Amino acid sequence: MITLNSVQLKPVFKLGQPDDSYKFQPLPAPSGKYPYHLYIEKILPDVGNQKISFHTLGDTGSVRDPDTIGIVVNEMIKHYNCDSADQPQFLYHLGDVVYNHGEAERYEQQFFVPYKSYPAPIFAIAGNHDSDINPANPTPYKSLDAFSKVFCDTVLRPVNLGGGTDKMSMIQPNIYWTLKTPLFNMIGLHSNVPKFGIITPEQRAWFVEELKTNNNERPEKALIVCLHHSPYSADINHGSSLPMIEFLEGAFKETGIIPDLVLSGHVHNYQRFNKDYDNKSLTYVVAGAGGFDELHAVVQPNDEHFTDDDQLFNDVKLMKYCDNKHGFLNISVEKNANGLIITGSYYSITKKQQTDHIDVSTTLYDQFVIHINA
Repeated sequence: MITLNSVQLKPVFKLGQPDDSYKFQPLPAPSGKYPYHLYIEKILPDVGNQKISFHTLGDTGSVRDPDTIGIVVNEMIKHYNCDSADQPQFLYHLGDVVYNHGEAERYEQQFFVPYKSYPAPIFAIAGNHDSDINPANPTPYKSLDAFSKVFCDTVLRPVNLGGGTDKMSMIQPNIYWTLKTPLFNMIGLHSNVPKFGIITPEQRAWFVEELKTNNNERPEKALIVCLHHSPYSADINHGSSLPMIEFLEGAFKETGIIPDLVLSGHVHNYQRFNKDYDNKSLTYVVAGAGGFDELHAVVQPNDEHFTDDDQLFNDVKLMKYCDNKHGFLNISVEKNANGLIITGSYYSITKKQQTDHIDVSTTLYDQFVIHINA
């Protein structure tokens, strides 16, 4: 039984969950060469080397209420246009671009139309819904066919899934890949279809090598890891993912390398955790309130369907959460005389129904700072 209190929460495991590993889908062939690196200068030739900011969020797609996607995107566009020092230079999507399956016909309404006015490039990792297959679709397709066409092309070109919008395809070299920038490297993982995720042995071996390779560029560059399924969560729908915890902790232990930040989606809310290791504290952020109409509440005390009684949670603390509003995250990485500073700013969105319209406002809900000394 859960023993949480209202002041300090741990992550939870949801009890009695069935094994759905049979839902695993084979990955498409890479579109680029190993080790699957994309240098941001190929997309943004004038990217800075003193400060880089970007938007990030997940779980934006929605069949039932696509209007919410547009509201979130419009608020990100306003943030982009505010001409602040933290103006984002791109968006990094944490998966579940479309629901309920990764069908090509879903991309127009759930991605291209809502994002048609978003002014910056969009990178992405795939979520479980992007990777899933609808057996009832009259046109057979393979897992990630449409996602690959949109995000893993070999050249930048118009995408005919876009319904006439002028969005171009992205040239990510693989479903799992690393974005290389002057100030940080972002390792993007693919955790497949099952509820708590699966990482193939081939991908795990690649991830271990990426940790080692990118660690050689530290502390001059920060190291950020992105995956769709949240390792740690205290929500009522999913809870924490044991497979993702074991995968990450195993790789960290094998290499002796701890990244500077872990970003995930899958859970439809915002949560920020700190996990203490021997020589550092690692920030884990869930940013999955990007547009899907159903949000996931945080577990209440004494709920017999969940437990926080696990040694895996001993050094993990929930620092902040927002489970009743949509929102987006802005990450800035800045160089100063002492090293690097990562600043994360989470903006929550409030909607108020008026007689003939909806009033929308955005509030800075949470902010965290990570110092990386040179």
